[in-house]
Amino acid sequence: MTDIITDSEEAGFASDRTQSHTLGEAFQAYVNRVRGGDMGALPAILGLIVLFIVFGLANDRFLSALNMANLITQAGAIIVLAMGLVLVLLLGEIDLSAGFTGGTSAAIMGLAIADKGYPWGVAVLAGVVAGAFIGLLIGLLVSKLGIPSFVVTLAFFLGLQGILLKLIGDGGSVRVDQEVIRGITKNNVPVMWGWIFAVVIIAVFAALSLRSHRIKVAKGLQHQPLAVVIARIAVLAVILLAVTYVLNLNRAPNPGFVIEGIPYVLPLVIALLILLTFVLSRTSYGRHIYAVGGNPEAARRAGINVDRIRISVFVLGSSLAALSGIIAASNLGKVSTSSGGSNTLLYAVGAAVIGGTSLFGGKGKALDAVIGGLVIATIANGLGLLDQASYINFLVTGGVLLLAASVDAITRRRRSATGLG
Repeated sequence: MTDIITDSEEAGFASDRTQSHTLGEAFQAYVNRVRGGDMGALPAILGLIVLFIVFGLANDRFLSALNMANLITQAGAIIVLAMGLVLVLLLGEIDLSAGFTGGTSAAIMGLAIADKGYPWGVAVLAGVVAGAFIGLLIGLLVSKLGIPSFVVTLAFFLGLQGILLKLIGDGGSVRVDQEVIRGITKNNVPVMWGWIFAVVIIAVFAALSLRSHRIKVAKGLQHQPLAVVIARIAVLAVILLAVTYVLNLNRAPNPGFVIEGIPYVLPLVIALLILLTFVLSRTSYGRHIYAVGGNPEAARRAGINVDRIRISVFVLGSSLAALSGIIAASNLGKVSTSSGGSNTLLYAVGAAVIGGTSLFGGKGKALDAVIGGLVIATIANGLGLLDQASYINFLVTGGVLLLAASVDAITRRRRSATGLG
């Protein structure tokens, strides 16, 4: 959890590898890393700040509590799908079928409730298991037969559309009106529990950060200055408390109603962020994913079962795609033959890359999906409030994605020139 704000490999001057004794030294070390090409999620964070300022000044409704809640709800499904794609991209692979994996899994969930009368928990589990099975098939074809992931997932991209049509019927849809599932995006955490949730996260993060710092100091290991650790805690506290305050305001447009509290989708995204961050940064499995993505042959010679890592990552990625499809179905209230299609996959890939995940493998983290997903959702949300034509949204999003890919390529070149990558 101590890596939610920064990752030990990529983002934040707090994670500098050289010994720094003061806040100024740590900051200078971070500047040197940025100059060397190790920028992490910095461009996306700066871009998100600029977008908030521009849209906030252009339309006074953008920063309202109602719109912030809408923004989080809109970003939820894309962020979760992007989290799964981050895992796949870390291996230097791609999953073009992720969007329709989510749509197919959501259809299975919806039909399990509507046609079979299964409880919502069983239906959701069935959808996620279906997604995992799709990922298993993809992983086996890629790892065991050596078929490029682009070809395999393109085939699944087409095939899953056929399965979706078979399940639902041409032009049909499946209503998703089960109370708990709809509540993921439509209901809110009670105000008191929202504050408790935020304070607990801050307290646990602070305790783990300070404990880690104390242990490193006692053992004489490299560590950040205490001021940097405290600054990280303060940044997290300010962000969480500010978001909680805004979302706990009554945002109902009509005086006779009360709409307040954090949308349930936000705690879900945070839980996934904490879990994936822990797996990638604190487990041998996570280190093996980075190793395989960085150099598969070197990883194999080091004793890592490369095929097993590839298969498991595709399974995890498709499971998250299934969960993303369920979140999208919760928001729309239905699953149709186009669910997971259109620009869903492109936005998710864009979110991962914009957030800082490399297309070449071996570099990225779960937080990239969150930041990139917020950038994508902010562009669509802000331009919508400004009543801009749809083509403007596509042009701006495409431009931001191209810029992010360019930053990734330039970063790799600079890291190679300085001997860091």
